[in-house]
Amino acid sequence: MSHTHLRKKGKARILIIDDDREQADEIRKQLDLLGYETLWAHDGVNGLKLVNTESPDIVVLETALPDINAHEVCRWIKMQGRGVPVIMLTVKGEGGERVMGLHTGADDYLPKPFSWEELNARLYACLRTRNIQEELRSKNQQLEELLFQVEKMAITDALSGLFNRRRFQEILQKEYHRAQRYSIPLSCLMIDLDHFKALNDTHGHEAGDAVLSEMGKLLLKTFRDIDTVARFGGEEFTVILPETDRGGAAQAADRLLTAVSTHPFTGKPTALHMTVSVGISGLPDEAITSPDQLIQAADFALYVAKQAGRNRIEICDSLAQYMKSAAPRGADRP
Repeated sequence: MSHTHLRKKGKARILIIDDDREQADEIRKQLDLLGYETLWAHDGVNGLKLVNTESPDIVVLETALPDINAHEVCRWIKMQGRGVPVIMLTVKGEGGERVMGLHTGADDYLPKPFSWEELNARLYACLRTRNIQEELRSKNQQLEELLFQVEKMAITDALSGLFNRRRFQEILQKEYHRAQRYSIPLSCLMIDLDHFKALNDTHGHEAGDAVLSEMGKLLLKTFRDIDTVARFGGEEFTVILPETDRGGAAQAADRLLTAVSTHPFTGKPTALHMTVSVGISGLPDEAITSPDQLIQAADFALYVAKQAGRNRIEICDSLAQYMKSAAPRGADRP
């Protein structure tokens, strides 16, 4: 296999950093004959500039430079994180140069004088190693993207595109304890699409699924990026509003009512018109001592909103008061 096959497009590009023009010209001449594309810099500063602008595949670096210590040049090349191999040209017997080069990241050494066959073999080995490293990086990136997709699927409701109930519970736990610890307000909304069962019975489950999907988009548009919007189950959705009191939550809920009631949902043969009922709970509330009770209070308020005629907002100011009068989750809702 030819070394030219190791570069995906065109010839492998070699940057020679050497203040000896005669030596550099001879190296470039031989490398051109071997099928490489070559660049030349007469000092370290210009060499580093070419590394940035020309993206060489390998740097051949003379240890004796007029402006910058060659080991510092090697260190800077490696610090850029592009994975460019560096072959340093050393004089035979300069063991100290090689040891120092190892510490600065040099990939290989070539003692002078050298044969062109040896130089070609070392260039080929560096190109092959770099190609393997690039393939590994590409596979690692693909694996990371795959893992990200798997994790995203595990916390996302496929139909609405929102967080699922599991992810909602995780975030609620964190926000609840943060609100309690720092004595800051926290609100929770329970949202239910009105007459959704009748929609499914009349227009079919395909229309119902379309409404749920569009509802997810409307919710994301209505609430802030710092709010957590999730599908709780069926036609119910929930929202966590950090650092937001019940009054602020009610304003957001009012915007949602308007957005839903004026939105033409997908339907056949005509657009469908929907409304929602919203229950709101929040902290501080002395009767709420757990994240589940925050949900329970919002659910009580939602039930009251349904009883009162739907397409409205109900706020639970006190869980203790609601537990005396409101029906629990699971009771028949109008």
